[in-house]
Amino acid sequence: MNPAHLHLMLNHIPLVGIGFVVLLLTIALFRRSNELVNISLIFVIFVALWAIPAHQTGESAEELVEGLPGISEQLVEAHDESADIAFIFIEAVGVLALITLVLRRYHAKLGNVLTILTLLGLIVSGGLIAWTANQGGKINHPEIRSDTSMISFPSYKSGEDDHD
Repeated sequence: MNPAHLHLMLNHIPLVGIGFVVLLLTIALFRRSNELVNISLIFVIFVALWAIPAHQTGESAEELVEGLPGISEQLVEAHDESADIAFIFIEAVGVLALITLVLRRYHAKLGNVLTILTLLGLIVSGGLIAWTANQGGKINHPEIRSDTSMISFPSYKSGEDDHD
């Protein structure tokens, strides 16, 4: 396993995790379930913690793919820049979730406001992480780039290895 493979594996957890936690926290708020809200906030913290190694492996992955044929430095840089922004947001939301979890025990009204702010921050973070994942996918998946005119597909001449 190389650094790029590790980076790709680690990045799927925050991406999927945020979607899961947004759904869980939304259900918890509608059901007015304090236990489910607390569990959701703990999951937010876990997602934020998981984002640390996901982000930290990016530099090693970048060094590995630099200079490889078909890898655009411009796409790598766009992914890197969006990853930094998404990382800052998810870490801030993780800290907010921790503060919210503690304050909910002592100040119910403030805890409820912070829970909603955590949910909103989580939604923004999810959008940023999804954008970052899309930027990263474009690095080695030309089929998702907006300019697909540069994609070359293998051509098959009539009669050569015709596989039906």
